[in-house]
Amino acid sequence: MNILFLCVGNSARSQIAEGIARQMFGRSHTIHSAGSNPSRFVHPGAIDTLSDLDIDISKNKPKSIEDLDTSFINNLDFVITLCAEEICPVLPTKAKSLRWMHEDPANKKFNEIESKLAFKKVRDNIYNLLKKFMIDNL
Repeated sequence: MNILFLCVGNSARSQIAEGIARQMFGRSHTIHSAGSNPSRFVHPGAIDTLSDLDIDISKNKPKSIEDLDTSFINNLDFVITLCAEEICPVLPTKAKSLRWMHEDPANKKFNEIESKLAFKKVRDNIYNLLKKFMIDNL
C-alpha cells in the first residue's frame, strides 16, 4: 500500500504522521510525506515529540510533492491531508483522499510549554487516527 501525508510546510504534522505510520505499518507499505510549500527544516518540536515514542525523524527533510517518485505518486492508495487553518494542497489522483484536520502545532505565538503540549496533542491524535486507519484498511 502507498500512503502520502500532505500539508503545507511538511515540517510538523505530515512528518509526525509519516514517522508514526512507518513504525506502525512496517516496511511492507510505502509511506511518504510532502508539502505544497515545504519549510527549510523539520520542526524541532516534531522531532522531540516523536523521540518520546522512540521514533527518530531527525534526519528527515521537508519535501515538495515534486520531489516524490513518479511511480509512487501514480500508484497511491491514500492521500491524507493534515491541515486545518491553511488551504491544504490537493493532489489530483485516483487515490482515496482523507482529511485529518489538525491545527499547526508550530505556532510562533506559543511559549515553550504551549508548544510542547500542542505537538503532543497532534502526535496523540494522529497516532489514534492511524490505529483506526490500520484496523479499517490493512
